[in-house]
Amino acid sequence: MSEKLKVGILGGTGMVGQRFISLLENHPWFEVTTIAASPRSAGKKYSECVEGRWKMDTPIPEAVKDIIVKNVNEVEAVAAEVDFVFSAVDMTKDEIKAIEEAYAKTETPVVSNNSAHRWTPDVPMVVPEINPQHMEVIQYQKKRLGTTRGFIAVKPNCSIQSYAPVLNAWKEFEPYEVIVSTYQAISGAGKTFKDWPEMEGNIIPYIGGEEEKSEKEPLRIWGHIDEAKGEIVPADDIKITSQCIRVPILNGHTATVFVKFKKNPTKEQLVEAMTSYKGAPQELDLPSAPKQFIQYLEEDNRPQVQLDVNFERGMGVSVGRLREDSIYDWKFVGLSHNTVRGAAGGAVLCAELLKAQGYITKK
Repeated sequence: MSEKLKVGILGGTGMVGQRFISLLENHPWFEVTTIAASPRSAGKKYSECVEGRWKMDTPIPEAVKDIIVKNVNEVEAVAAEVDFVFSAVDMTKDEIKAIEEAYAKTETPVVSNNSAHRWTPDVPMVVPEINPQHMEVIQYQKKRLGTTRGFIAVKPNCSIQSYAPVLNAWKEFEPYEVIVSTYQAISGAGKTFKDWPEMEGNIIPYIGGEEEKSEKEPLRIWGHIDEAKGEIVPADDIKITSQCIRVPILNGHTATVFVKFKKNPTKEQLVEAMTSYKGAPQELDLPSAPKQFIQYLEEDNRPQVQLDVNFERGMGVSVGRLREDSIYDWKFVGLSHNTVRGAAGGAVLCAELLKAQGYITKK
């Protein structure tokens, strides 16, 4: 019998579900044994469900082709087969909240890519290199849910990954005011150019809900646990304003960022703080952790999506064009892979952290 933890993918037929399945192929700790999706997919082989709409560059992993897809709404039946689940279901926010809590109450940990629980006060929203200590709020969540091992943990929005880690690396210089514009790939909407031909040669200056997420979610990541209330309180010492634009790129979210600091760092200090930055995933040598979390590129024309989006297998952040600004103090360009670091890969890294911390174990 395999010593690997048995994993279920909720919403396994969609783009993020497919990315989970691709990333977990040959994972040293986790094995996909169960895939659940909408009732219309239930009862079919996984390969049948995604035939003609497999969106990954690599083929469907052989190990999952013949898995019979389960109905995601049959919570007890799915939960009985797995040690924990990744959630990438495509439902309304209220439906996602309800189904993720239902799985947690079967004593099945849920590591979610969805936004539904990002502001539930006792649900940790974690970038493992930034706020691994927020997993400690799980103890309060379990009391609320009445569980001993079931809980929900989430990863934040894909768009913040290209700048929040950089600002975190610069905390000693006390950034306090930030303007960010993000230029977001179409895969962030679960689309390819085949699905969304009108995006070719086009820019759409609006992505629903994205600007609020870009401004508020970093504050929650930088917050602290209020032990008396058993919840995470967002930080209030930094302000972020943003614009979010959809651009005709398949993968990769780019951000242009302007920062004001309370202290007066040099360029050399800023570059050194970024490139030497490490967190819990690097210290614990987690399987999906990038060896170098943030790279700095000196060339004026970098980072570029075509050259840099797959840095550290898509789990790293690329930064360039760091220079002094005439109104703000410094400005830079950041790039991250939105469906790897920004979605499924970030959630896999969260699950690895939870296993290392002892929150996810065999049932």
